[in-house]
Amino acid sequence: MMICQHFLLEPTKEQEEKLFYTLYLCRKLYNYSLEQRIKHYKEYGKGLTYEDQQNMLPEYKKEHPEYKEVHSQILQDVLRRLDRAYKNFFEGRANYPKFKDKYHYTSITLPQCEAKRNFSKEGYVYIKNIGHIKIKAHRDFDPGKVKTINIKYHAGKWYINLSIEIDVGEKEKASTGEKAIGIDKGINSIAATSEGELYSNPRWLQKAEKRLKRLQRQLSRKKKGSKNREKQKKRLAKLHEKVANQRRDYLHKISYNIVKNNDIICVEDLQVKSMMKNHK
Repeated sequence: MMICQHFLLEPTKEQEEKLFYTLYLCRKLYNYSLEQRIKHYKEYGKGLTYEDQQNMLPEYKKEHPEYKEVHSQILQDVLRRLDRAYKNFFEGRANYPKFKDKYHYTSITLPQCEAKRNFSKEGYVYIKNIGHIKIKAHRDFDPGKVKTINIKYHAGKWYINLSIEIDVGEKEKASTGEKAIGIDKGINSIAATSEGELYSNPRWLQKAEKRLKRLQRQLSRKKKGSKNREKQKKRLAKLHEKVANQRRDYLHKISYNIVKNNDIICVEDLQVKSMMKNHK
């Protein structure tokens, strides 16, 4: 079982400058990689994969020596983010990936934590070429169980999100004196909590998704290359964006409410795709 713990970071002025510079380089790589995929598809009629771009990364770093300052795992995660964005687009969960500005690329992720290296100094997290950054931890955690480190800049402050693997016994022990909640991912609902609270898909979202399907069917009947088809594509894209923003806002309100009222949050690790197949 995985839990996420969220703490405030207190970087020095020099460390903050390095963090901002790392975000800049990651955003630059993201946009370059997106442009690379677009050009490759136009020229060859097929897209690049994550593996393709990962293999190109060493050459890119040679041409841009400033990237030697960034941990290789952080750069690989940039490519994974872009790959996830494409998968979400092809599976109908999001619009086509967009180029990022500084307001929409605000975090870095170290997907494979090494406790002896990243938490060698108590009360601090170590990031290559940035140094030991002070963590304002309001509860204890086991560095040896940390799987992923995410550092995010939000509203003028820096935060660290730690994905920590624990068993059920540890979860019960950790929750002593603190409020803990378990969350199960749903198929017909967004989530269900251990306190019996069910977060259902709102009716407006269900209606919007039905309308999206209807517009998609209408688009498929339009003649390719026609003005009517282009108008329909714009209409569909506009609705996709509207629904995505509404969904994002709704999920943010749910997550904010859960985080605000609980000290420890446990999310069940389920293979949702397999569940959906069995459900059918």
